[in-house]
Amino acid sequence: MSDAIAIARGLTKSFGSKTVLHGIDFAIPAGRIYGLLGQNGAGKTTTLNALLGLTNCGGQVEVLGLDPFANRARLMNQVAFVSDVASLPRFLKVGQLLDLVSDIHPRFDQSKAETFFEGTELRPGLKIKNLSKGMLAQLHLAVVMAIDAKLLVLDEPTLGLDITYRKRFYRRLLEDYMGEERTVLITTHQIDEIEFMLTDIMFIHDGRIVLDAPLEEIGRIYTQLTVGKENVAAADRLKPIHSETRFDNTVMVFKDVPTDKLEPLGVVSTPSLSDLFVTLTQDPAEGEA
Repeated sequence: MSDAIAIARGLTKSFGSKTVLHGIDFAIPAGRIYGLLGQNGAGKTTTLNALLGLTNCGGQVEVLGLDPFANRARLMNQVAFVSDVASLPRFLKVGQLLDLVSDIHPRFDQSKAETFFEGTELRPGLKIKNLSKGMLAQLHLAVVMAIDAKLLVLDEPTLGLDITYRKRFYRRLLEDYMGEERTVLITTHQIDEIEFMLTDIMFIHDGRIVLDAPLEEIGRIYTQLTVGKENVAAADRLKPIHSETRFDNTVMVFKDVPTDKLEPLGVVSTPSLSDLFVTLTQDPAEGEA
């Protein structure tokens, strides 16, 4: 993919006898909002660390045309990595944090960050440890949107915030930050909350990629069928990849089954990302329970 901002080929990583990444391949297109989703221990953090040059892996990985591990200093001039709001140094004042980020990242515009304080109660002299959750979210957002990076990596950026501030954070990011020259990679456990803004999705499970597709293709590949008892047997013959009982109905997920074969049996829809994530990352033993 010529316009990919990050490419991995046969990416492997082991810690002792445990293999964390099993030769995964992916390409993250430029100018997209990419969601990387996986359960704890699935290999998500190791993948992020490989992209950021924080760990050396087998196989090949390129970010902005560079080997991240060998060229981390050069790479981070064009990449911004922001973790959850809890990672903000609580012993600093707001103004001191902006000074610190300005010293660390060459593409951070402190004056731009301060413009995002307008309409908020944030002030340079306030101690971060005394900020409310909402003010922490506003500060975090101001720092993020003042970094002119080609690739922005957000690792659980709204952890610990209530749903109001999480939604506000993502909407502001979408409306005020994104552009054709910027790519955003997000990891989160709140899948449904970011579905509205994603252009692409990647699920990782047990060190393997189980889904990597543009969001617009999900409905073409996967179909959800809600079926009554009288049609369960007929639907089973079409070989669903997942099935579960909900109240008096059975909900099934199919892959590459034409909708005209499913529509006579029940209500057809596109599975939500959270339902699809459960379907594709569920171990066989769990599905049989």
